[in-house]
Amino acid sequence: PIVLLLDEVDALIGDTLLSLLRQLRAGYPQRPTAFPQTVILCGVRDLRDYRIHASSEREAITGGSAFNIKAESLRLGDFSAAETRTLLLEHTAETGQVFTPEALDRVWELTQGQPWLVNALAYRACFKLPAGRDRARPITAALIDQAKEAMIVERVTHLDQLAHKLQEPRVRR
Repeated sequence: PIVLLLDEVDALIGDTLLSLLRQLRAGYPQRPTAFPQTVILCGVRDLRDYRIHASSEREAITGGSAFNIKAESLRLGDFSAAETRTLLLEHTAETGQVFTPEALDRVWELTQGQPWLVNALAYRACFKLPAGRDRARPITAALIDQAKEAMIVERVTHLDQLAHKLQEPRVRR
């Protein structure tokens, strides 16, 4: 059986999203021989929160229940402080480049274990910043702060999406 993962599916809008959901619904009875056994729609928002505005419909169509395709919603939980540290230390084990204790603490302080933020900060500090690419130099709290500032200045997509989502009443609560 095949599992199909569609990432950032919530970036689709209107007729494009409607077409995707209708195709998933149409293919469902043919699984697992002629259609994926499982389809995972990954995104920032839950399928039930979609409001689809299609040119062919007078009113907005609501998400998954209208297509009877949703079985369960899962949320990737945040890493614990220990899991965050373990993940970062995998870089050390792989490359020999150490994170100072202050850097490990700073990543936790800035992210509280949110998976995308942990990975984005570490990736930027270790691979994007020139000082971080030098494996003989440790990753310091100052490098983590540089990575954070660069992400803010660049308005990376996930941070922009978060700022936008925080304006929604349901999310604000």
